[in-house]
Amino acid sequence: QLQENQDEIENMMNAIFKGVFVHRYRDAIAEIRAICIEEIGIWMKMYSDAFLNDSYLKYVGWTMHDKQGEVRLKCLTALQGLYYNKELNSKLELFTSRFKDRIVSMTLDKEYDVAVQAIKLLTLVLQSSEEVLTAEDCENVYHLVYSAHRPVAVAAGEFLYKKLFSRKDPEDDGILKRRGRQSPNANLVKTLVFFFLESELHEHAAYLVDSMWDCATDLLKDWECMNSLLLEEPLNGEEPLTDRQESALIEIMLCTIRQAAECHPPVGRGTGKRVGSK
Repeated sequence: QLQENQDEIENMMNAIFKGVFVHRYRDAIAEIRAICIEEIGIWMKMYSDAFLNDSYLKYVGWTMHDKQGEVRLKCLTALQGLYYNKELNSKLELFTSRFKDRIVSMTLDKEYDVAVQAIKLLTLVLQSSEEVLTAEDCENVYHLVYSAHRPVAVAAGEFLYKKLFSRKDPEDDGILKRRGRQSPNANLVKTLVFFFLESELHEHAAYLVDSMWDCATDLLKDWECMNSLLLEEPLNGEEPLTDRQESALIEIMLCTIRQAAECHPPVGRGTGKRVGSK
């Protein structure tokens, strides 16, 4: 009897879905389309056994091409709610492979709010499975750390940090308390220098520092480590920094000191809020 009741309820839900949602998610009024996508996101989250499959996910995927920014935004926030829950990741694999390219392209959306949420969604995708995003996908997000719009740059900075800087080496356990060039931050500082030089936007160190300031403050304020990389002799087997790398490190270091002292983004970057505290 319980099974019969469940089947009956699911048939009713299906009838309502086909009779109402399938027509209204393409409604002429953007607000109605947005409500539809927001709600289907809630249904997939609350009742994933019935709704979290490609028969329903495809509607969110298609609507990511909607001409109204508010509707595209609802698609991304609905998907974030699903990707945030690691238990649902296996059910999202086909959707990810099918619509990943669209999500990556939305990081360049003309609406900044949409671009920010697209980057945040890709950060969640990255955390659910590192293999999903190709090197090219990641590079498309990396260069946004130099964006003139601060929220976009900060979201890209967090993506960059999660991808390149947050991996913990098991060998680091024994050196967590060491300082200077022997600290675990030494390799991360070098990675930052290499990334900065490879991105070939050498006059924009202040933009890179500002983008990562919120998520990597401890690393960017480890001036003792930066000093020792510049002044001390390399450890056994360690490659010394080239003149070009040392110059880049000095530039980054100056930008971190200025950011810590002045507490505001570099000139030319739009901001919604002040950076850091007094």
